Amino acid sequence: MWLSLRTSSPDCLLRQFYIPLNQTSNLTKLEFELRFKNTNKDKGVYYDPINVTFFDSPNRSHFIGNFTIPKFYQGHKKKATKNFTIPNIDRKVVVQAIPAVNGSTTTSFRVDLATSVRYKILMFKTKRDKIRVGLDFDVNGTVVKVNRKDLKLKSNANKIRSYYGQMGVLLVNFLVLGLLGFW
Repeated sequence: MWLSLRTSSPDCLLRQFYIPLNQTSNLTKLEFELRFKNTNKDKGVYYDPINVTFFDSPNRSHFIGNFTIPKFYQGHKKKATKNFTIPNIDRKVVVQAIPAVNGSTTTSFRVDLATSVRYKILMFKTKRDKIRVGLDFDVNGTVVKVNRKDLKLKSNANKIRSYYGQMGVLLVNFLVLGLLGFW
């Protein structure tokens, strides 16, 4: 019974990233495409509004722009692809970070994504589960994502959570063994 109620977080992937710099004004736009995969066998996912934020380096030194994706529902074993444009990006921040200026062939940018999801199991909805994931990715001199494959946004919190979960199981085992007299 427990195995049928267990959920797994949806996968978030960065498919495309592009900032056109051939404009003469001080403002430009950022175009990106995200893909969401629901890997749950019999569970749908209700997404709350999704906050997507872009930075010009992995250490988040300069903010480029952010966008809020409206809430939506995704059925079990379904994929959703979302294309968006963030208008009015400061062109100066992007030009300072691109490889043509800093002397290398590529440079790293950062994307962070934060939302909450609820899972639909049969006719019930679960409580909200927070998702905070991010990714460092490389762009070339034309400010296009270098890697042609979809890049999965990942979280460091899962590593921390799994460590505390393992420690909790270990402590419970010691407690049970102590109470049963095996200790």
